[in-house]
Amino acid sequence: MATLTDRFIHLPTQPDEGDRGDVPGWVLITLMTVALVIGIWAIAGPQLQNMLEQALSSVNFG
Repeated sequence: MATLTDRFIHLPTQPDEGDRGDVPGWVLITLMTVALVIGIWAIAGPQLQNMLEQALSSVNFG
């Protein structure tokens, strides 16, 4: 168990200079996802609303 502890003690605390992550990639993925959701919502929004209203009206609460 001492060797496992020694490994954690000697881990580098600063990341490598070249390791900045892929922030532009994640931003692009997020923007593309938002665009897809807005597009689908614009096309299918009224149909989805009708489906939800029909489903809720068919439920008996008594």
